[in-house]
Amino acid sequence: MTDHEIKDPIERMADAYEQMLERVNQMLEKAEKSTLPSLRKALDQAREKAVALNELTREEAERLSDYLERDMKDAARYLSETGDEFRNWWRFDVELIEQRLMEMFANVADQTKLELEGLAERAREASRYHTGEVTGPGTLVCDSCGKEISFHKAGHIPPCPACRGISYRRQSK
Repeated sequence: MTDHEIKDPIERMADAYEQMLERVNQMLEKAEKSTLPSLRKALDQAREKAVALNELTREEAERLSDYLERDMKDAARYLSETGDEFRNWWRFDVELIEQRLMEMFANVADQTKLELEGLAERAREASRYHTGEVTGPGTLVCDSCGKEISFHKAGHIPPCPACRGISYRRQSK
């Protein structure tokens, strides 16, 4: 008989969740800071290892990696938005949690937070408009002085007529 047949299915999946978290954490700890794998890549590798070792079926591994990713992003979003501690996210005393599990969860969530912040920064930068680019109709606001430039049709973005600035953002209502 295998472990799959002996253990309660719910307990087996909970154990597999922790094992997948452990593998993701190990991958993030081993990686150099400059070449950190993305959470998605680490989850993919942990999922494939669980399938290769016959710990989980492909479907189970997919489902667990989705759950783990959801939890990591939720925790990272909470940490990023509130600056609070993990104990507040969990809403119970962390001493009740096995210390190693809490450390792994914190490490992976922190990496996820960094990834989300990086994505947010890239999204902010991608929403910048620069002199020489083409834009569609609408109003752009100079990042340097706040001067508004309106476009009634598509056109090239000029330097700011007020301060000669070259970076704009779309006016939001």
